[in-house]
Amino acid sequence: MSPAAKNRRSRLLPALLLLLLAGANATAQDEAEDREGYFEIRSAESELVDGVHVLDARMQLVLSSEALRALSSGFTLTIELQTELIRVRRWYIDNLEAELATRYELVYHPLTQRYIVRNLNSGDQDSFATLYSALNNLGRVQGLPIIDDAVLEADSTYRIRVRALLQTRQYSAPLRMLFFWRGQWQLESEWIEWILER
Repeated sequence: MSPAAKNRRSRLLPALLLLLLAGANATAQDEAEDREGYFEIRSAESELVDGVHVLDARMQLVLSSEALRALSSGFTLTIELQTELIRVRRWYIDNLEAELATRYELVYHPLTQRYIVRNLNSGDQDSFATLYSALNNLGRVQGLPIIDDAVLEADSTYRIRVRALLQTRQYSAPLRMLFFWRGQWQLESEWIEWILER
């Protein structure tokens, strides 16, 4: 092979590699654009601590591509953990005794390239370098107070159930209507429930 041919070949290889990498990135981006999110409660339990029932839960929170784009564009996402306490009644329909909504805000700050998680109930706030670590933190609920045992009827049985969802009611009515028709914003786990131990 002549020196000129070798020279052309050596210049051609990096260009081909760049084209292959660009194609792979485009494919990965297309797949990311179509990613569906989901919320799942992996485990949940309650225990009585100093007269108060507290909740421990582990959740898998995966944001859809639309929610990810909104987050990177400056939208604040609100993730809500809903807890319901239900009194079991033998001869009547079970009665919803108490509801608790624990809300968390997730926001991205492009200037610092940090993800901020804020507990709207307590005001606590944490900062994370990656979205994965922020969502992992959100998915670990530990020692969340639910209800004081003293307000419950001593001879009654109670069920407790929890679910997680992406809350959109804080947005304007036109945006909420848009989200209603777009499935990627309907992120909601199934309810998981158990008998409250007393």
